[in-house]
Amino acid sequence: MEWIACVLADNPQANVNTLIAIPYNPYEPKPYSRWTMAGMLDLEYELKVANEFWDFLGGDGAYNHLLDIFERIGIELRPEIDDYFSRHNSLYK
Repeated sequence: MEWIACVLADNPQANVNTLIAIPYNPYEPKPYSRWTMAGMLDLEYELKVANEFWDFLGGDGAYNHLLDIFERIGIELRPEIDDYFSRHNSLYK
C-alpha cells in the first residue's frame, strides 16, 4: 500500500496494479493449490506463481533461464555445499 501511495502521490493518473507473487511452486509439477488461496484472490489476475512470476518480471523464458543458472551453480558448488552440510550435520538430523 505504501508503494502505491508513493507512485500515486507522484503521478495521480498512474495505472497501478498489485498482485501476490510466490517465487517458486513447492508442489511442482502440480499446480500451486494452497487452500488459503481458495476464494480469496482472483487467481488469474492477482496471483503469479513460479514461471508466471519470473516470466512477468524478465520476459518469456526468464524462469527456465533461472532454473538453468541454479542448476549450473549447484553443480559447480556441490563440493562446498556438501562440505557445509557435513560440518553442520547435527543441525539437520
